[in-house]
Amino acid sequence: MNIAGVLKGLASFSWLLVVGIIVLAVYRASRAKPLKGAVWMVLGTVIFSLLLTTVSAGLVFLQADQYGIVISAIQPTGYRTQPLPPGLHWVVPFLENVQSYSIAKATYTMATTTGEGQVVGDDSIQARTKDGQQVFIDASVIYSIDATHLIDLHISWQNRFEDLVVRPVVRSAIRDAVSQFGVEEIVSTRRADLEKMISDTISQGLAANNLMMDDFLLRNIRFSDEYAAAVEQKQIAEQLALQAQFVVEQRKQEAEQARQVAQGTADAAVISAQGAAQAILLTAQAQAQANDVLGKSLTPELMTYTYILKLAPNVQVMYLPSGTPLLLPSVAPAQ
Repeated sequence: MNIAGVLKGLASFSWLLVVGIIVLAVYRASRAKPLKGAVWMVLGTVIFSLLLTTVSAGLVFLQADQYGIVISAIQPTGYRTQPLPPGLHWVVPFLENVQSYSIAKATYTMATTTGEGQVVGDDSIQARTKDGQQVFIDASVIYSIDATHLIDLHISWQNRFEDLVVRPVVRSAIRDAVSQFGVEEIVSTRRADLEKMISDTISQGLAANNLMMDDFLLRNIRFSDEYAAAVEQKQIAEQLALQAQFVVEQRKQEAEQARQVAQGTADAAVISAQGAAQAILLTAQAQAQANDVLGKSLTPELMTYTYILKLAPNVQVMYLPSGTPLLLPSVAPAQ
């Protein structure tokens, strides 16, 4: 509690004390027991109360985030030309009073959900895009009072600036900006451009009324039920088209895989056949070479010897059909 508040409390208590003394004096007088020195007690208490009231009326304490406008009956303009900064100040009692303003940052929200904004119920901003679609926008603006122009703000708006400046400036800026974009742009490719345009317009509008914008928040963009349903149907159609395209690509890949497998099988068969043919050719060539070598190595004597080896070991006489040439050379008996 600041000292100005303490003095005001003491002043109020002292006036209650004056009333209490008067009541006590009247009561005792009615019982034929007058209070000794009651007049002086009342007089002293009144003087003390007047002193406290006067001092408390002249002391003003402003918090760290507060500036004050001195409304003065002794100034030609009706107010002091300089605002009071935070701290303890003295003004002329009963002829001057101070109206304080907070220069702390404040947030003004307009939203669909009840309880989020300053206005009860749906307070979103309705706007139409360049292509005629209706959208509902939730937004917040963070602003503060420009302390260097507090006098001008007080003269123009006093404490009505939130309803008469901040709210209409924000709503107008949003509607004007949305009307310059298509509905597809504000939800995808150019949302940042939309936010910047709104922010710049709000900043200029507040500055013209001695307020400063600290930040703008585009909280949500909601579409009409009809457009939302159309967008949903479009997305479903696009998803189905993508799915169909995926199936086609999958079938193409499966066909390509089957073709490659068949090509691989055919190539393997060709390679196998070529290998078998090559093996047969090599075998034939080797057999031919062997037969050639064998043919060159066959002599009558070798053939006779081989024939004799094939005969049974106990054969002594052989009968040949008539006209069959002898395979063995005839040997004349020894004389």
